[in-house]
Amino acid sequence: MQVQVLAVEDDPDVRDLLVAVLEREGWAVHATGPADDVQRVADEMRPDVVILDVRDGSDDSAGLNVARRLRAGSDVPIVFCSALGTVADRISGFESGGDDYIVKPFSHDELIARLRAVLRRSGRGASPVIRVGDLVVDDRAHVVSYCRHVLDVTRLEFGVLSLLAGHPGRVVSKVELLDRLWGHGACDVNLVERHMSGLRAKLELVGPRIVHTVRGVGYVLRTT
Repeated sequence: MQVQVLAVEDDPDVRDLLVAVLEREGWAVHATGPADDVQRVADEMRPDVVILDVRDGSDDSAGLNVARRLRAGSDVPIVFCSALGTVADRISGFESGGDDYIVKPFSHDELIARLRAVLRRSGRGASPVIRVGDLVVDDRAHVVSYCRHVLDVTRLEFGVLSLLAGHPGRVVSKVELLDRLWGHGACDVNLVERHMSGLRAKLELVGPRIVHTVRGVGYVLRTT
């Protein structure tokens, strides 16, 4: 099932960025401002996780009050996302019902990792095991099997395959793979090509081609 995320953020630019990052993961996102009726939206959509800005304009406690109201009627995981980063700020966030607290500015990968962690702990959201045809990618055990053969893959090969398998049928560009797996400063697409070549060789040793090249764009995982 698709992960449902409620993102509560007063800055429209940050809100748009959150939507883009989360939708790239294949998650469904409803973004709103703290001034909106967050409780009503949460009751209607029943999110798997809530991202909550602590501050609403000049009010440094608005998000904390929202969290308390949400927590009073739900055990939905709450991840605070705030420019307020002192120890006292973090403690206030946790005491208000937060499950995690991330300080702005943050990396996209850190945000996704923290969201996945709270989803795992809560038992909500997507399964850690991805199945696409005869391919199984177990994120928790860090194991890949294809056509009933367990493959000996490197950390980066696992990352590449996990990203592709998480979005079957979607073309993932080499730039996106570089950004997600090697970091924002990486710029050598040959890195992707070398690891992809090794990964394909391992996959095609035990089964038919499943990772395809879209020339001039990137790669896509599909079974037909």
